[in-house]
Amino acid sequence: MSLKNRNTALIVITIGLVVVAFVLTSPYPQDPAYHLFADTRTLLAIDNFWNVMSNLPFLVIGVWGLAYVGRHGTAVCLHGLQSSYLVFFGGILLTAFGSGYYHLDPANDPLVWDRLPMTIGFAGLFSIIVGEFISVRAAQRLLIPLLLIGYASVEYWAFTESRGVGDLRPYAVVQFFPMLFILFVLLTRKPAIGAAKYYWVMLLFYVLAKVFEQLDTVVYAAGGLLSGHSIKHMLAAMTPATVLYALHRRRGVPRQLSA
Repeated sequence: MSLKNRNTALIVITIGLVVVAFVLTSPYPQDPAYHLFADTRTLLAIDNFWNVMSNLPFLVIGVWGLAYVGRHGTAVCLHGLQSSYLVFFGGILLTAFGSGYYHLDPANDPLVWDRLPMTIGFAGLFSIIVGEFISVRAAQRLLIPLLLIGYASVEYWAFTESRGVGDLRPYAVVQFFPMLFILFVLLTRKPAIGAAKYYWVMLLFYVLAKVFEQLDTVVYAAGGLLSGHSIKHMLAAMTPATVLYALHRRRGVPRQLSA
């Protein structure tokens, strides 16, 4: 497939996703059952202990990633893409606090603070993929709009919920489109730097995390040790951990870091 055809395909996929999300589907609110997690144990005076504490890997990876990019960014990132990595790991760090706060008392209002940091992470990741597979200049131009779109998607959902007509469609697009985009570019392009295999591993962890999220009660009932949702947090944290590991593997390898 030629570069022109691949770019056309990306545009068609983007438009198609928006059409499916907003034209062919109806608005759907947050299911109240979403807040009913299997593991509600209290330990050390912390309610829902394991669902709260299983967010610690996000904290570790977020801090580690920010420090690593701050120290080695010019040696491992394409020139001009450091800010996207900082946004990505910053979103991961904030997710630890947002998700931990939400799981102390699951409800729609604290869920806003869980989802806002995740949109920051998604924006950073999307910008990274654009920069490493397509164009750093495009990635730089997209970063701020992506952050604004992510913020607006959560605020729109919260506003519609407060009016009794909740609509999760914009947030769903913000969450799932970057992963579909990554899948498409992995199948059609090669990265300007590094190895594509790490992105495949990252996608695998993301898919596994979503699977365990759906199996929350089943996993908890199977052994009573951890719930599917707690395991989901740990698997989800492996996605930024994989990105960080991929950056580490670039150190010391002679290459052209501009694009």
